[in-house]
Amino acid sequence: MAAGAIRGSRIGAGPMGEAERGQAAPRQNVSYFCANDHETALVFSVEAEAPESWDCQRCGLPASSDTENRLSAPKTEPYKTHLAYAKERRSDDEAKQILDEALQLLRSRRKSGELIF
Repeated sequence: MAAGAIRGSRIGAGPMGEAERGQAAPRQNVSYFCANDHETALVFSVEAEAPESWDCQRCGLPASSDTENRLSAPKTEPYKTHLAYAKERRSDDEAKQILDEALQLLRSRRKSGELIF
C-alpha cells in the first residue's frame, strides 16, 4: 500500500459537508395514520403538495394525515360465481319453471330425432 493512501475513502472523494454539496432543499415532514394506529412518516419538499392519503407501510390500509378522521379499510366483496349471480336474479320458483321448460324442450327434440350435443 502506498504511504500517502488514506484508508476509508475512495478516489475522487472530496471533503464531507454541506458547504461543498450545496444547501439541502427545504422539506416538510408529514405523518399518516391508518385505522390500525400505525404511523407512516414521510418527507416531502415544501413546494410539493402532500397527498390526502397514503398506503400504510405496515398493513397496506389507506392512511390519512388527519388523526381524528382516519380512513377505514375499503370494503372488498368476495368472488361470486355465475350461479350466485343467477340466484340473485331469480327466485327458486322461477328457476324451477325455467328448468322445466328447458327439459321439456330437450325431451321433445330428442323424441323427434334431432341431433343434440
